[in-house]
Amino acid sequence: MASAVPGPSTSAAQAYAMSSGRIPANLTAGKSSMARQAAQDFEAVFLNSMFSQMFTSMDGEGPFGGGQAVGVWRSFLTDEYAKSFAKKGGIGIADHVYRALMEQQEVAPHVAAGAGTK
Repeated sequence: MASAVPGPSTSAAQAYAMSSGRIPANLTAGKSSMARQAAQDFEAVFLNSMFSQMFTSMDGEGPFGGGQAVGVWRSFLTDEYAKSFAKKGGIGIADHVYRALMEQQEVAPHVAAGAGTK
């Protein structure tokens, strides 16, 4: 397998995966960026769930005076917190999901090629 050279837009996780031979050299940048975005979105969903649980026990007047408005505002707030955390590196879930997606992309062509050989 040919070795891919990381470019300026390559993340540290992508560069490591390329140098360790985990990402095939023929994998397009589009698929790689789609996998990175999917992994980041997955981590954001997890973090949103975690933050939502953290905020459930918080009551009080706050800036919106209590009531249903606080619940709506809090859901938007936790969603934005989660997206921000995931975008800045999160807690490491996205990197693991990204590597798993890349490994599946590498295996998928081999599985499809061998499917008709029985």
